[in-house]
Amino acid sequence: MTSLTRGTAARRVAYAGARALVVEPSDTEPPAPGHVRVDVAYTGICGTDLHIFHGDMDGRVSPHAVIGHEMSGRVAEVGAGVADWRPGDPVTVLPLRWCGDCPACRAGHTHVCHRLVFLGIDASGALQNSWTVPADTLVPLPRDLRLDHAALVEPTAVAVHDVRRAQLREGEHALVVGGGPIGVLIALVARRAGASVVLAEPDAYRRSVAEGLGLTALDPAAGDFADALDQWTGGAGAEVAFEVSGAAAGVTTAVTALATRGRLVQVAIHPVAREVDLHRFFWRELTLLGARLYEREDFTTAVGLLTEGAIPAETLISRIEPLERVTEAFTALESGAGVMKVLVDCRTGEGREAR
Repeated sequence: MTSLTRGTAARRVAYAGARALVVEPSDTEPPAPGHVRVDVAYTGICGTDLHIFHGDMDGRVSPHAVIGHEMSGRVAEVGAGVADWRPGDPVTVLPLRWCGDCPACRAGHTHVCHRLVFLGIDASGALQNSWTVPADTLVPLPRDLRLDHAALVEPTAVAVHDVRRAQLREGEHALVVGGGPIGVLIALVARRAGASVVLAEPDAYRRSVAEGLGLTALDPAAGDFADALDQWTGGAGAEVAFEVSGAAAGVTTAVTALATRGRLVQVAIHPVAREVDLHRFFWRELTLLGARLYEREDFTTAVGLLTEGAIPAETLISRIEPLERVTEAFTALESGAGVMKVLVDCRTGEGREAR
């Protein structure tokens, strides 16, 4: 295990505008009181990071900002007043900072704070060798969990939160619309909860990955799709549909598939307003639930699922690129060609000998 020492020249990835990422030097400074410096091992790239890469979030992400929030690493150095962490501890970061005073925080919903600061978007993120964060954002990892696999804790926590938000019950039918990494993770977590799960995804590669994990994956554009859903549910419809596609057609597919008093869980971020069949909501007494981010208990559950092998990280991680090739990592994910999850190896050269 190699750790950067204080003052060592580290490197970070700076956002330099649309489609421009620059690897540049960054000094390692001692952490302030209540903070911890982490040697980052791996950082995953997600759809939000791609939106930043495309320049779509310049209103929140300033030039030279360090992005990235799906990560794993080890504690390198602790600031004054930090008693619970030691150098070498494997960790991930719950990348949320909330105000504690707004109506959402006072109601106990700190993860949707009205003034939420998201590390890796609104503040410095994990695409760097060395990352200093508030100590209370750290989440412990078991020492036997591989750090490349642990980089999937954050997206798995998203899936855990979505399934928990759905109040999914054993034996219910759950349709997941959208077979990207989050959609597949939701399907796996829902199956783990005892639901009967079908994944709707038009891309043949993504369907093949899902099927390789033992999931039923259907093409929503196929002529027999509606008949297959009727056969699956006995004509009643699904009790729960998770909309993860972010597409107008995905919304229609999810709403149409729901049973009487079914629940639509809206997971994807839609960039524009979508038409929704409100008559069907009225006619079948449907419920729409928003699902955003996660809470600490979702992270804890996600760590457990990865540790016990319930989440097949090895299958979901399609590609790992070194920090120097971060642009190639982004363009690989952007292409969608035969990839699910792409990680960036943020370790220094000596530390890349083992995972």
